[in-house]
Amino acid sequence: MKTKLLILLFIFVGNNILFSQSTEKQPSFIKDSIDVYVENSLKTWQIPGVAICIVKDGKVVLMKGYGVKELNKTDKVDENTLFLIGSNTKAFTGTAMAMLENDKKCSLNDKVVKWIPDFTMKDSWVAKELSLTDILCHRIGMETFQGDFMYWSSDLTSKEVIKKFGLLTPMYDFRTKWGYTNAGFLIAGECIKSISGDTWADFVKKNIFEPLDMKRTIALTIDMSKQQNIATAHTMVSGSVIVIPYANIDNLAPAASIFSSVNDMSHWLLCQLNNGKYEGKQVISSAVIKKTRYPQSIVGRKRTPFNTSHYELYALGWELCDYEGKEIVSHTGGVNGFVTSVTLLPEENLGIVVLTNTDQNAFYEALKWEVIDSYLNLPYRNYSKLYYNYFKGNMDEENNMVNVWRDSVKMNVKPIVELDAFKGKYTNKAYGNISISKDKNKLIMSFEHHSKLKGTLEYIGNNRFLCTYNDPCFGIKVIPFKIENNKIKSFTLYVADFVEFTTYEFVKQ
Repeated sequence: MKTKLLILLFIFVGNNILFSQSTEKQPSFIKDSIDVYVENSLKTWQIPGVAICIVKDGKVVLMKGYGVKELNKTDKVDENTLFLIGSNTKAFTGTAMAMLENDKKCSLNDKVVKWIPDFTMKDSWVAKELSLTDILCHRIGMETFQGDFMYWSSDLTSKEVIKKFGLLTPMYDFRTKWGYTNAGFLIAGECIKSISGDTWADFVKKNIFEPLDMKRTIALTIDMSKQQNIATAHTMVSGSVIVIPYANIDNLAPAASIFSSVNDMSHWLLCQLNNGKYEGKQVISSAVIKKTRYPQSIVGRKRTPFNTSHYELYALGWELCDYEGKEIVSHTGGVNGFVTSVTLLPEENLGIVVLTNTDQNAFYEALKWEVIDSYLNLPYRNYSKLYYNYFKGNMDEENNMVNVWRDSVKMNVKPIVELDAFKGKYTNKAYGNISISKDKNKLIMSFEHHSKLKGTLEYIGNNRFLCTYNDPCFGIKVIPFKIENNKIKSFTLYVADFVEFTTYEFVKQ
């Protein structure tokens, strides 16, 4: 039986645009259900706005905005609305480095010190042996997110970040364990500058954004003020969504700072799924595409809620896994106020981008899996509901714990020493200084390298204080102090897992 294929183009004026190529061939979820699914999920997750794009067989199947750019306002998200894509920036950085190797300007086996001669680490042998590949596939020896507190939305310059990175003691031996290291991609960006003569931002603009006609995509937060049609950043505090400032992470730019839209990202997908070609032009060498997807690090076993998956690997800015016998090349991104996903199934010639403007949701992943399952003819699972139930359980548990801590504050227990004794300067060899001052019956932490960050400390007993950061992305944490012979010795700093899992000891001076 032969089917007549019609290529239809529907353009909706206003906040979205939808292309439908060979509509009869699209799964029913894409044809009939996705709008209702997304709209319902926005309400469930309290997401102000979402933009999505699906590319299949060299054509844009769906490109659309839902919701609003900012909570309680009416300006709608469309296909050109800019979102921070976070760590989806890493695939651009890995591609840039592979392009330089392909042009014979460097080798990915080069040592970092060849291009940054003054680069140092705690272990001088590791500093000498660390390669360009090592920093692009997270096999430095760091724990996931280790060091991020020091640099995340800090006042440090990129050079200062690299210097402080060198003061950290890796949690693991060199190349023995995968640990997601944002600073590694900053180091890669500095190497790109040394190799090419262009800053990382200029290199990706000239060699990737411009040839792919990604006209609205910007590499640095500093350039955001010149742009129009940008989604606002949101987070959730005590169950309510609030607007937060954009994070200035230009000091980690090659790891996470790109702003883009689903329209521009569709060009990136089309290029990636066509061996580096875009509109008939070889923008990225097929050898580079292959290189960036070659597995370098073992992340572990991949677990999915329902279907078959086994491995999870990391290449050069891309995560790799198998799923129902298909390879998935993907990444996610999370920065203050945004979480996003970019997904490729090369064997299916399928690409998916989901951009959201709140950092407290897993919908950006749920929708991805829903789309993948629909194209693989797998059962509908309602991942959004599944993920939300898990998310809500965790959120309720966290809020209950915070309420218990706040009840302890209300008991007005007195510390074993006077609050005045806690005042002063505390030092961590890697980070620097934190100063503690007193404000009535509370203590206030001020940070040497985070001029806008404050932590309010309220006593809850057992030499512990409840710390509420004025930036909600840093969380609400219990800070224990070490006291000996009625003298304050040190405290252990905790921040939200979103920023960093590991802790820092600050010694009183």
